[in-house]
Amino acid sequence: MPPRQLAPGVEMVDVPGRGLAVRTADGEFLTVRTAAADPDSLLARLSGAGPTGSDPELDRIVAAFASAGYLADEQPPAAWPARLRDVTLLGDPVLTEPLADRLRAAGAEPRRGTPAEPAAGRPAAVVWCLDGPVPEGLWDAADLLPRQHIAWLRCHREGLQAYLEPLATGPGDVTSAHVRARRLAATPAHRELAAYWTGPRTSGVPARLTPPAAGLIAALLADDLTRWATGAPGPGPFPARRRLRRVDLRDLTVTEHPVLPVPEVAATPASTR
Repeated sequence: MPPRQLAPGVEMVDVPGRGLAVRTADGEFLTVRTAAADPDSLLARLSGAGPTGSDPELDRIVAAFASAGYLADEQPPAAWPARLRDVTLLGDPVLTEPLADRLRAAGAEPRRGTPAEPAAGRPAAVVWCLDGPVPEGLWDAADLLPRQHIAWLRCHREGLQAYLEPLATGPGDVTSAHVRARRLAATPAHRELAAYWTGPRTSGVPARLTPPAAGLIAALLADDLTRWATGAPGPGPFPARRRLRRVDLRDLTVTEHPVLPVPEVAATPASTR
């Protein structure tokens, strides 16, 4: 069996007077207690240069690294499956064009769709990107796509903030209507936010997406779709299906917020009086 190496982003360092430490992919430093194990042999093993199965203590430490997720997978990254390559893109070219480039590089086959029929041709996924707020009712029909087992991903811009909504892949996932309801419930300015969405809105100098901002948004969306298609796990505390991202377009800061589906409200029972 070939030796397993440290995962991407995980590194070892020999701290003078303190021994070995591991820098995790999250940027944290953890002390490694080698006890009876030889530090040089451990470093050689974790770099892929040392022999395997030669030292029980080394085997124990390496197993601990594997359990903590600090070793690379033994299998190569999965390719984008052919049955999921058909991705329909809708919306504004400033976002869909860089997104199409990244999806092709990842192995997908993106194509332009029509807003009136987002599920035309039965794609594996539909992505809708807007360089502005979402008009009332525009995404209502697309919110039904996950019930047809068509993945549904979307983003939009509100002034100098962009919102990347959760990836919905099946019944019960978060839709755009759920996100709107959750955002209204979370702010004391719910009347103002609702009025902003429905318009009209007055503005002066227009806010425009810069190429770096559009590229960042496209990269985040492409990463979500690639992980969904290939089954690769995602980093961070929230899964893509339960995560709302907010991008500050002034400095490209990304913040993540958990979001859950809104339960359907039961019908009011008829009065027996």
